[in-house]
Amino acid sequence: MKQAVTRVEDKEYDLFQETAANLGTTTSDALRMFIYAFNDHHGFPYPVQSRRMKVEPFETEKEATEFATDLAMEIME
Repeated sequence: MKQAVTRVEDKEYDLFQETAANLGTTTSDALRMFIYAFNDHHGFPYPVQSRRMKVEPFETEKEATEFATDLAMEIME
């Protein structure tokens, strides 16, 4: 077995511990459940959204390459 480790702010961890206890589980079990759900869903088991502006994909690979080349040339100048 492997161990998953991460760092969070003290306030967030305290709230995590309290919420897990209120649900009748431990933080370790909550993380384990999240990992299994993440793997079963091939990603987040809930909608993930960004508040950033919406980015439209390039229509072709050529268009993307030209954009990247132009941007690189601007930076190099």
